[in-house]
Amino acid sequence: MYDGWRFESFWQGADAVRRLVQDGPRPTVLRLSDEAETALNLARPSELGDGAAGCLAIAGYEGSASDVGARRHAASAVLEAAGGQAVPGAGETWARDRYRGPYLRDALLDAGALVETLETVAFWSALPRLYEGVITALRESLSAQGAPPVVVCHISHVYAAGASLYFTVACAQLDDPVAQWRGAKAAAGDAILAAGGSITHHHGVGRDHVEWYAQEIGDLGVAALAAVKARLDPQGILNPGILIPLA
Repeated sequence: MYDGWRFESFWQGADAVRRLVQDGPRPTVLRLSDEAETALNLARPSELGDGAAGCLAIAGYEGSASDVGARRHAASAVLEAAGGQAVPGAGETWARDRYRGPYLRDALLDAGALVETLETVAFWSALPRLYEGVITALRESLSAQGAPPVVVCHISHVYAAGASLYFTVACAQLDDPVAQWRGAKAAAGDAILAAGGSITHHHGVGRDHVEWYAQEIGDLGVAALAAVKARLDPQGILNPGILIPLA
């Protein structure tokens, strides 16, 4: 069962989901879209109620009927007390359609659009600066290249200490879209570390992130990982350069 809740702003909604994850009761699924993603994902923005803009939070529940009923009732009271307004049907619509969006990516690429994502995670106190820093970096980098982007974001995972921010970026493809995205991704990576975020949350490190990961964990962290790898993989044949920078 999924419920939709409207909040006036992203940070009002973020405060509400923080309360739930820290103090309970915690829904099985808890997600919050910013204003831009909310407007993009809703075919009819008036679904938020009275034609008003805002941010959509999703609270989902799984379990026995009695457990779901009790948690849903208590969580709804918390969300309402935090300024949320119930949006009938929005939760079930999100659950039905959430996997349709990614299938648009190939069609958009074929049509000449660049569509990419990136994610990060930080303490609750760092999220506002992190959010603004990444969006600004992406907009400035891509606009300077001649392709002003649309950047949207949602809180995808929540923890007592912090949350993950998941960004989706779309703009016009240039002659070299790989170089275009690398420039934007580098600017975003710098902004993430400057704001106290982690270079990745669940996408993994890989070649794209290894430079910023090394900065994040520092020389001692890199040395510790290198020592483990040298012990377990003395010939260096397992994924060289993926997690630990090559000398």
